[in-house]
Amino acid sequence: MTPTLVRHQLPHAGPAPRVDLCARARDWSEIQERMLVPLYEAVHERLEVGPGTRLLGLGCGSGLALLMAASRGAAVTGVDSSPERLALARARLQPGARGPRPRVAARIVEGSPRDAAGTGTPPYTLVTAFEPLGCRAGDAERLDAQLSAALPLAGRGAAVVLVGWGPPERCATSGVLRAAGGPVDAACGAGRPRFPLRDDLEETAERNGLRPDGSGRVACPFGYADTDSAVRGLMSTGLFDRAVAAADRTQVGKELAEALTPFVRRGGTVWMPNVFRYLVARVR
Repeated sequence: MTPTLVRHQLPHAGPAPRVDLCARARDWSEIQERMLVPLYEAVHERLEVGPGTRLLGLGCGSGLALLMAASRGAAVTGVDSSPERLALARARLQPGARGPRPRVAARIVEGSPRDAAGTGTPPYTLVTAFEPLGCRAGDAERLDAQLSAALPLAGRGAAVVLVGWGPPERCATSGVLRAAGGPVDAACGAGRPRFPLRDDLEETAERNGLRPDGSGRVACPFGYADTDSAVRGLMSTGLFDRAVAAADRTQVGKELAEALTPFVRRGGTVWMPNVFRYLVARVR
């Protein structure tokens, strides 16, 4: 039976519940971010990321993709608007961080990509936008704004990587997001889930004056130790914030746990096959 949709419930009475942004950033870093490692690896391998790469990561989050690029010898700069996630990125990448150290220094910047510009700084050779397009209302517009600020910092011919979810029938998580009041397209009306269309990435590249130069698909299964970890990981993405605002976090968590039931394996682990698509475009 399809779970009751959170978005159809009456609005939550009283003030909106406070979100523990530090806890959510930790859940993202410790649980959810690693789900996209196959995507990061595929992109880095295809573009031969290495000592000659100057990478600008848009929406870099807690910095795992940057760390992987830096471990290949790339000079990396990450930009994000979340101070909580950026604090974790700095702990990973900058002097004094624990664990394996990248071979090169990294810059972590809070704010706009324009803030990543420096006097005399050589142009970036690679710009990555690994946050999948189409998951939130207005995310295409936000990505356009990021690219508008970032592309002047990139050299001619520099690669720009855009990412989207694969076809819904190949993404088990798409049904879970819908069932629990997931991604919303403002043009479709509040609450209507919408995954990227086939040409969304190409259209984004065209709007921003980029030249498409190949694409690929990567399997990125979402695997969790148990249902609680799955709920925490998925909630850390921010994709359920509208549902939380309409109901409350506890109720959304219950709906999400119910939607995950078909993907719970013997022993309690949760496994959802997914495919992500990436587009490589070039600065003209």
